[in-house]
Amino acid sequence: MRIHPIRTETDYDAAAARIAQLIGAKTGTSASDELEVLITLVDAYEAQHFPMDMPDPIAVIKFQMEQSGFTRKDLEPMIGSRARVSEVLTGKRALTLPMIRRLHSGLGIPIKLLVGDDPTAHHVRARGKKMPPIRASSSHRAVAARLHAR
Repeated sequence: MRIHPIRTETDYDAAAARIAQLIGAKTGTSASDELEVLITLVDAYEAQHFPMDMPDPIAVIKFQMEQSGFTRKDLEPMIGSRARVSEVLTGKRALTLPMIRRLHSGLGIPIKLLVGDDPTAHHVRARGKKMPPIRASSSHRAVAARLHAR
């Protein structure tokens, strides 16, 4: 087992190829130890060289709707009236905390994807504070590609 830091794309490709060879190694063996170390190194390299932004919450909702075969009407119990669903999905109305909770429960979307990294993000309206609405910046197909790449 000769492991070294991953500094170049060639190192990265070699590590990925070795991981493919080691997949399925029996736990507790030197092969499984090597696999674990290589996965950690590859993960660190990817985090540094291929950083990913959090997807837009509205795009995540649209993507999940598409994957689940849901319509806007199916979102009404989670968001509110037909008009409110339309306002949220077009970015004219911010998500509220109760909406986020119901979307998490109803669609199975992780809360972090509905809230995002930034607690002051404009797609979530804090109680009693008016915040500008979010405008969807990426299509739900782009979100799908990002989520699939993880």
